[in-house]
Amino acid sequence: MTSSQKPVGQASGDALTSLFGRTKVVIGVVHLAPLPGAPRYEGEAVEAIYQRGLDDAKAYLHGGCDGVIVENHGDIPFSKPDDIGPETAAYMSVVSDRIRRELGRPIGINVLANAAIPALSIASASGAGFVRVNQWANAYVANEGFIEGEAARAMRFRAKLRANGIKIFADAHVKHGAHAIVADRPVEEQVKDLVFFDTDAVIATGQRTGHAADLGYIRMIKEAAGLPTLVGSGVTPENVNDILDIVDGVIVASSLKHDGVWWNAVDLKRVEAFIAGLRR
Repeated sequence: MTSSQKPVGQASGDALTSLFGRTKVVIGVVHLAPLPGAPRYEGEAVEAIYQRGLDDAKAYLHGGCDGVIVENHGDIPFSKPDDIGPETAAYMSVVSDRIRRELGRPIGINVLANAAIPALSIASASGAGFVRVNQWANAYVANEGFIEGEAARAMRFRAKLRANGIKIFADAHVKHGAHAIVADRPVEEQVKDLVFFDTDAVIATGQRTGHAADLGYIRMIKEAAGLPTLVGSGVTPENVNDILDIVDGVIVASSLKHDGVWWNAVDLKRVEAFIAGLRR
């Protein structure tokens, strides 16, 4: 191997520092309202959907968050990657571009469920810096059925777009699913699979949206990853400092919404209080 070659399974640089200029970051999640084509969409004007997403992003960033992830969380029930229509990528590209242009901060894209290729398309079109992929390697059984890792297809697609600068944030042992298929391999080994398949950052979660993971479990994932690691569910003002003592960042939504409910609008006062309470 020459000095210019990257070792197999080693991401280049620190993804959080390159995106945000720091570690110990706080990333808010913009849960978009149901988009046209989704079962819960009832004909709302797309401009209203875009404005709601932009308003939530403003509340996160004006309140002190370092960036946001734009996510089609209103498109319940989620489709498998190959069943997601081009309309989802089109609408998400528009709102993501507006958020990035107006706020000038790093944004990420997550297309549910596990749609890495649409997410990379949106990120490339909108100038987003990273995508979140819930199952990057291996496979599991989710609410949507059998979900396979998208690393091989997604990395080739990213190369095709000449968009290798878009970072990959991959979940380890992701929430909302059963991992019995790979239960013969320790979670640590599954985390190392993410590293081997060139993820840039690893995300630890609890069992479902809003559920906090055990600190020992979070520490195990961080140690196995050897990469920037974030916690992506169940982060609250009460536990965030203990979590940030272990990992490099948090992804937070529910506890920063009005009444602490994920489908409500972001509460600026909650965001400000959350950021004010950090020890970072």
